[in-house]
Amino acid sequence: MFFIKFAAKLFKILRSGESPNKIAAGFSLGMILGLTPLLTVHNFILILLLIILNINLASALFAFAIFSGVAYLLDPLFHSLGYFLLTGIPALHGIWTFLYGFPVVALSAYNNTVVAGGLAISILLLIPVFPAMKYFVLYYRSHIDPALQKFKIVQLVKGSKFYTAYEKIKGLGA
Repeated sequence: MFFIKFAAKLFKILRSGESPNKIAAGFSLGMILGLTPLLTVHNFILILLLIILNINLASALFAFAIFSGVAYLLDPLFHSLGYFLLTGIPALHGIWTFLYGFPVVALSAYNNTVVAGGLAISILLLIPVFPAMKYFVLYYRSHIDPALQKFKIVQLVKGSKFYTAYEKIKGLGA
């Protein structure tokens, strides 16, 4: 039952009137939140950005749920990459020491190997994920959703009295 509700929420996000850019931005920021440990300063800043910039929170939560599970599986990779970034490149040692002198940066826990590796991977993934998600939303709205609307089960549900009552109630809040 959980997966059906999860899929329904995904379709609701994709069909909403929200801008594809806002949905893709929410998904991208949710990905970063999911791939890095939650209680860090940079995640707090990302949550503030979600709220201040009015980015789609539902897509961020959806991505957070997906990528949190992925991050759990990839923690050994994040640790190895973070360890390499923090100790394996001598040219970066001065930068890490300099950044550690700033209280806010020190609170970001960048010196934790899992945080450093997860943040590095999520920043690298940000470059392809945002345009891919934007393309997916546009493709879904123009190709997949019209095809889904033609299914008999969808037409039956939309033709029911329960659905019309729901639509009337939903419209009252706007």
